[in-house]
Amino acid sequence: MEIPTLVNDLALILMVAGVVTLVFKKLKQPLVLGYIVAGFLVSPHMPYTVSVLDKTDIQTWADIGVIFTLFSLGLDFSFKKILKMGASPIIATVAIVFCMMTLGVLVGHAFGWSKMDCIFLAGMLAMSSTTIIYKAFDDMGLRQQQFTGTVMSVLILEDILAIVLMVMLSALAGGGNPDGGEMLGSVMKIVFFLVLWFVVGIFAIPLFLRSVRRLINAETLLIVSLGLCCAMAVFSTKVGFSSAFGAFVMGSILAETIEADKIIKLVEPVKNLFGAIFFVSVGMLVDPHIIVEYALPILGLVLTILIGQAVFGSLDFFLAGESLKSAMKCGFSMAQIGEFSFIIASLGLSLGVISNFLYPVVVAVSVITTFLTPYMIRLATPAYNVLEHHLPNRLVNSLNHLAMNHPNTTQQSKWHRLLSAMAVNTFIYSILSAASIAVMFSIVLPFIRKLLPGWELHWYANAITGILTVIIIAPFLRAMVMKKNHSKEFRQLWVESNRNRLPLLFTILVRFVIAIAFVFYICNYLTRFQTAIMVSIGAITVLLMIFSRWTKHRSIRLERLFILNLRSRDIDAQVRGHKRPLYEGHLLDRDIHISDFVVPEDSTWAGRTLLDLQLRNRFGVHLSSILRGSQRLNIPTGETILFPGDRLQVIGNDDQLNKFADAIKDELIPEDNEIEKREMKLRQFIISGNSEFVGKTLEESGIRDRYDCMVVGVEEGQENLTMIDPARRFEKGDIIWIVGEEEKVNALLGL
Repeated sequence: MEIPTLVNDLALILMVAGVVTLVFKKLKQPLVLGYIVAGFLVSPHMPYTVSVLDKTDIQTWADIGVIFTLFSLGLDFSFKKILKMGASPIIATVAIVFCMMTLGVLVGHAFGWSKMDCIFLAGMLAMSSTTIIYKAFDDMGLRQQQFTGTVMSVLILEDILAIVLMVMLSALAGGGNPDGGEMLGSVMKIVFFLVLWFVVGIFAIPLFLRSVRRLINAETLLIVSLGLCCAMAVFSTKVGFSSAFGAFVMGSILAETIEADKIIKLVEPVKNLFGAIFFVSVGMLVDPHIIVEYALPILGLVLTILIGQAVFGSLDFFLAGESLKSAMKCGFSMAQIGEFSFIIASLGLSLGVISNFLYPVVVAVSVITTFLTPYMIRLATPAYNVLEHHLPNRLVNSLNHLAMNHPNTTQQSKWHRLLSAMAVNTFIYSILSAASIAVMFSIVLPFIRKLLPGWELHWYANAITGILTVIIIAPFLRAMVMKKNHSKEFRQLWVESNRNRLPLLFTILVRFVIAIAFVFYICNYLTRFQTAIMVSIGAITVLLMIFSRWTKHRSIRLERLFILNLRSRDIDAQVRGHKRPLYEGHLLDRDIHISDFVVPEDSTWAGRTLLDLQLRNRFGVHLSSILRGSQRLNIPTGETILFPGDRLQVIGNDDQLNKFADAIKDELIPEDNEIEKREMKLRQFIISGNSEFVGKTLEESGIRDRYDCMVVGVEEGQENLTMIDPARRFEKGDIIWIVGEEEKVNALLGL
């Protein structure tokens, strides 16, 4: 039977990739480069090696690799982390991407390349490699330094911008010469669907996983996760985005679930397999003739990345609030391109809008800059020393002082916090309302019209759809108008000054008008009422929503469910002891905090109740929780027994916790200094006529109580020993087998 070509090609790819990556692992080089070299070796451009026969099938697998790679990236991504970063990483990321894209366009134009080549080149040069930089920090032992955390935050944001950039480039490639309005429309479309999918996903996905949690094992969780990934990838293409964008969104949704850590571990081998095929396919496109022909552009692009990131990257990090030295370390660290550059290049090739030479040129640039990354990181400190030597000390001190006193984004005014929260809520609930209306008008309305055919029933279908639509969006509109009206900032501003009251009422009025606009649109679409009538209907409807108890309870219930789903992973981490409880922050204000202690294996506390130990009376501490395996015992009672390995979460001040720590460390069972004498022996024992055990049962003999030995069995002429009946009395000639410590056994036998 002949093996399919695809199997032959996969065997060749994986064997060569395995050998090459082992070599690169030995040389302590990034595995991504190993995959690229492996692809180069099996490509048709290498005449002296075996080549892949069917590049089309391999490219299909590579496309799947892109989907799973971005799905895994989404699993490592958290919107909550981005929100907690503050403005500094965002400022640095936007500035770096803008500067590098501008350089990319200018360099491409200088070489006389086409417009689309320049635009896609700009996107490739703007994306530093998260994998390569992380590996370099790890190999150089720099991960504990402060500047590396800033770099990783910027890299995460760059990955997000890369996803958005891919969507934008797809729109550019398919839209000819879109103007500013069309580009703005594309951005708004991205934001709309991103928020919609994330909000709806946080509602639906955790509920689904929670309902089937008892049925899910590792195998089914892997299949369900990849199924959701592929489904979102397909849906993303249906609405005009790339499949990679949908895969990333689904990954970011699953990242907020309790099952996220399990999914990451399960998906990693799949991602590694398909990712390896993708990077091998990248290497297969490298043509030595093109590299030789475009040697000058390759050198120019390498210098553009190295100098551009060193200069503009350092400047942008400095403007974002880093000290001059730290900014230079950050900027020099990002002087390379990697995974997303290949993905953007693949996108350009698949859309047929970039020249064939650009892909191998970018790959060659990536290989060179990757090898230079560790040297660029090391060069940052000497470069700073040279700069510091040539600049006046007063200027250097002023620059560092300016960076250290960069405005803190957390110190915002009450007005700023209130208006920001209102704007975010209004935006999110507007998207949910608009999406609900779109679904009702595009799917439900035609369906009801088919059920009620004829012009005379047309208005009934419209009325039913309109009423259902208003009922669906009622919780969203009520939350839009009423949320934050009773917040701490709103109440403080209302009380502080009478001048604040009119602007505060105006914020309510604006949101009220936006809510009326949604009802107005529904009426305008489904009826022929006059404008005044529709506005009146909208105002009355929104007022009924505001004062409706049912709508209020439903709105609050939906919001609480969303918050619960969004925090479910954090709650799971707190329950399992991987993360401290939120209330610890309030305890710190009162000089009290939580510490974890593990009960040692040889602790004298093991096997004793809390009532017996009297921990609160002895140390003044409170035992809030006990973590035992996968169990968490909150607020244990006095009857709770401690076991070795229990993790205790204890509340107290420093002195109390120190005394507790000393006690749990010192109150141990003394070490046995004569451990050699505790060896167990198995001996045969024949009961003689004058033995003290004759006529006694096992319990009456005292073999266990007096001699600390145990009867294993009795020989009764059978091949195996017979378990002795507790009621059986020993007789002369019984052959019994006993086990115990050698000294105890000898005492029993009278030796």
